[in-house]
Amino acid sequence: MSEVVKTYRCPICKKIAPAGKYKPFCSKRCADIDLGNWFNESYRIPVQEMDEEDYDCLLYTSPSPR
Repeated sequence: MSEVVKTYRCPICKKIAPAGKYKPFCSKRCADIDLGNWFNESYRIPVQEMDEEDYDCLLYTSPSPR
């Protein structure tokens, strides 16, 4: 019976690699590149700015009954 080897695509270089020490990355280099992206704030979550009226609405609106 043959052994099944799970593979995945590295999110940095897009190479196909077997599951290993640096999963989900294919190598230490790609893992370090990703860490550098976090340190440099390259990854961002988009937000929508709220004005004073929006804050008041959140503060003074009672939660709906369940």
